[in-house]
Amino acid sequence: MPDAIFADPRLARLYDSFDGPRDDLAAYLSIAAELRAERVLDVGCGTGCLAILLAGTGRTVVGVDPAAASLDVARSKDEKATVTWVHGDAAAVPAARADLAVMTGNVAQVFLTDEEWARALQAIGAALRPRGYFVFETRRPGRRAWEEWAAETGPVRRDVPGSGLVERRLEVTAVDLPFVSFRYTYTFVADGTVITSDSTLRFRGRDEVESSLAAQGYQVLDVRDAPDRPDREFVFIAEHTTEKGSPGGGVTGRPQLSGEKSGQALFLTTTILPHKGHRRLPPRGRNPPGPGGAHQHQTLTWMEACGGDTGPPLAQTRMLYVQPGTRPVSTTELVVGVSWT
Repeated sequence: MPDAIFADPRLARLYDSFDGPRDDLAAYLSIAAELRAERVLDVGCGTGCLAILLAGTGRTVVGVDPAAASLDVARSKDEKATVTWVHGDAAAVPAARADLAVMTGNVAQVFLTDEEWARALQAIGAALRPRGYFVFETRRPGRRAWEEWAAETGPVRRDVPGSGLVERRLEVTAVDLPFVSFRYTYTFVADGTVITSDSTLRFRGRDEVESSLAAQGYQVLDVRDAPDRPDREFVFIAEHTTEKGSPGGGVTGRPQLSGEKSGQALFLTTTILPHKGHRRLPPRGRNPPGPGGAHQHQTLTWMEACGGDTGPPLAQTRMLYVQPGTRPVSTTELVVGVSWT
């Protein structure tokens, strides 16, 4: 059951006004472009801010949310009907075949039990195309955000179109880590109506999140900082491998290869599943080492896994490079000094 702040029609209409500028959404637009995602699923889309922005870039977007009142607000903002809005959770859109699923606004923290979180990850995985991506954020427990919330004793007032002057107060009602509960109290000045909304969030550490992802067949590609909230949140970029692996180790196995000969070099398209550690996205903002700025990556693991069984055996193999600026999965790779025998 969604919290009243999302499900009550009068409160849902206030959400955007009190939430303020969504400076966090630019990073998600950038990541969608980085991953070349054309079909995007916005899980817990709320009032639709990100979904509408994504659709405005020409992408096919589905927004799903269990709060009907929030979806009504989203539809009212989507004047050109560019987004498909679905009432429910991720399980309501199993055939989406999305390139990318996103979950902003720390929605990941509303899943309080391990079972709820696991079901959500399973449903999102089912809605993704094979090897699709899942990007989401969650607050860092070490920052103890609830202490800052508790210090916010004064009311916040907004003049909301259609509602008039509204006052909001925040109260932290319980801290029983990893759970934190709080209450918003809204007072509609025009008629004196008071509506409260109670919420509980779970604060998971990075290791716990990574373990839960691996258990449901996801491989963590990168963990970033939220640009608009440095050191406050983790932004996870994960790939759904459809195979369940151990936390921290990725999923092992042979890469899927295709390629063609070009002189004494072989250009390949491959998905590398490393035996140890997470495969990170190419470094951003600088050229990594290697010829022409290419990034040397997973040489030994790939050579062992390849074994020459995708075609004639490989010989004279010297080095493996990954060209910069390519997608983190199915990247274009160049094996230097390879000949077919």
